[in-house]
Amino acid sequence: MLSGRTTRRSVGGEGWAYAESVWFTAGILGTILAYTWYVEPRLHAPVAVPAAIVLALGLIHAVRTRESGLASRALVPGMRAALWWTLPFAAAFLLVGWRIGTLHDRPDLFGNLAALIVWGGAQQWILQTVILRESQRATTRRAGIVLAAALFASVHLPNPFLSAATLVGALGWCAIYDRYPNILPLGLAHALATLAILYAFTDPITGRLRIGMAYLR
Repeated sequence: MLSGRTTRRSVGGEGWAYAESVWFTAGILGTILAYTWYVEPRLHAPVAVPAAIVLALGLIHAVRTRESGLASRALVPGMRAALWWTLPFAAAFLLVGWRIGTLHDRPDLFGNLAALIVWGGAQQWILQTVILRESQRATTRRAGIVLAAALFASVHLPNPFLSAATLVGALGWCAIYDRYPNILPLGLAHALATLAILYAFTDPITGRLRIGMAYLR
């Protein structure tokens, strides 16, 4: 179990130990940034390529750490906490969209929700089991939550709406996972928040949820 303090390391091995504790995160972030800023704009490679690399790194990390992100006893309390954190923001998005006149209907509600649960769950699995845990090992338990949320938001740049929304969301989701380590509630919460955004706002506000060079185009 992670403690509230960073583990003390020998002076000679401190730099190597720090690098070793975050190299999965570095590989994941590097893959995403390289794809969104360089590979996709120039080569138009499908998103399945970086997704496969990121998932492979996540699987290797899970085998090494033996953390699946599916603690059964955390499911119910984690679901309660995730919904308490996420639903007020989803409601606020819908209310703002209604007030500014951008609230609109979308086809296939349940089909979209199902797809977003899978996509959101995959993001949450990588965020929580890899980025959060490595951030905590590199810093402290509480500081790692903030660092992981900031890193998660940073890959959504330069989209100002999406980077701000993911920062706020991830702060709560990482804190919830730290206490209730099950990503299933967070995958649902991520999906509900995204769906609320898609219903509440139009493309000029959300930037079509695009990141990297695709947002600038």
